[in-house]
Amino acid sequence: MAKSKSQFVCQQCGYSQSQWAGKCPSCDVWNSMVETTLENRKQDTGRRGGGQIFKLQEIKIDENKRQKTGELELDNVLGGGLVPGMVVLVAGEPGIGKSTLLLQVALKCQGLGAKCQVLYICGEESTTQVALRAKRLSPQPLALSTISLLETNNVDEAIAKINETKPKVVIVDSIQSLVTEDLTGGAGSVGQVRECAQRLASKIKDLGSTIFIVGQVTKDGNIAGPRVLEHLVDTVLWFEGDRSSNLRLVRAIKNRFGATDEVGVFEMSEAGLIGVSDPSKLLLTERVTKVPGSVVSVILEGRRPLLVEIQALTTPSQLSIPRRVAIGIDTNRLQMLVAILIRRAGLNLGDQDIFVNVTGGIKLADRGVDLAICMAVASSFLNKPMPEDVAAVGEVGLMGEVRKVTGLDKRIKEAKKLGYRVASAESGKSVSSAISKLLH
Repeated sequence: MAKSKSQFVCQQCGYSQSQWAGKCPSCDVWNSMVETTLENRKQDTGRRGGGQIFKLQEIKIDENKRQKTGELELDNVLGGGLVPGMVVLVAGEPGIGKSTLLLQVALKCQGLGAKCQVLYICGEESTTQVALRAKRLSPQPLALSTISLLETNNVDEAIAKINETKPKVVIVDSIQSLVTEDLTGGAGSVGQVRECAQRLASKIKDLGSTIFIVGQVTKDGNIAGPRVLEHLVDTVLWFEGDRSSNLRLVRAIKNRFGATDEVGVFEMSEAGLIGVSDPSKLLLTERVTKVPGSVVSVILEGRRPLLVEIQALTTPSQLSIPRRVAIGIDTNRLQMLVAILIRRAGLNLGDQDIFVNVTGGIKLADRGVDLAICMAVASSFLNKPMPEDVAAVGEVGLMGEVRKVTGLDKRIKEAKKLGYRVASAESGKSVSSAISKLLH
């Protein structure tokens, strides 16, 4: 078989040439030349209907055709389970638990009734390493018999095996380890990653199977390069959590078959990742009460309310410019809230180093924690603890007012389950009045 021809195409302007260049000669953008194959494969032209026109009312949809993964938390994030032809990208930092969770899914995807239902493509590890981890995760050796392991780095060989065995679930660990001989770039290059993912996704949609693709995060925080995979897949799952902590969050940042911003909570243990049905209780297990600087808040992750602890520490600064350190929240948001406390609440924080931390390794984007951050900073500065049964919820504006947030009823209901009462916009019209009322 003749080798496919390839050219380097600029991802910004579309200019192409036969050799790679660091800067596009046409638009002068750096690192935009990506190797792309020029071969037009016949099997791609007739995929998914062969160009036929279908009427919308004639298309039959089976809402109950979703396949469960065996992990309840993961099913909730996916929107209820796996859909035929679904391409799922699983991303996160190294060692966060991506391979462990997918191997658990492979072990639990049983009972589909056909030979070789799960194919695990080992690109980074050997089959022996994967088997050792599988035996540690599964106490029943018979469960391993339905999983097939393929140790290869050639995507065309992997596709040939997929076409031969026709598995229901395919797991690729990871996409950076696969290459195609049609391109000259090395494993992990932008061209190789995109081409390999595109070929795998095309074959999976032809078969009506489901594929999980592991994408390692680069040093810039991108998934498998400069955002080349998110547009090719149906669902993007993002792993979060501190590797020194047992808590792991799986967040859906893109989902064509379910809600986005849904979150699943897992706890890392010796037996693998265990779904947590009551994450709020787990997040507050080690909270120390009656100490200044500790405040509980209720966040909303998708449709799921969670109770988290916000910790703050203020101390006189020894520097000409005091430090503002934020872990788990946006630093610019902290700077703004400190300015509001200085201007609107009359707190002299100009010479204070301020440190704010969200326990559990969670990263928060919910503005409903603004009031909790302000109360934690004020509590530490005034050396007065918050009432231990109060959860602060509310967005803080530049005028110092406390605004209502979405899903307040859900947040209040979740707080009551654990014995907390919510202090929000209804109980305090401004940050200053909330401080006077709660830190007396």
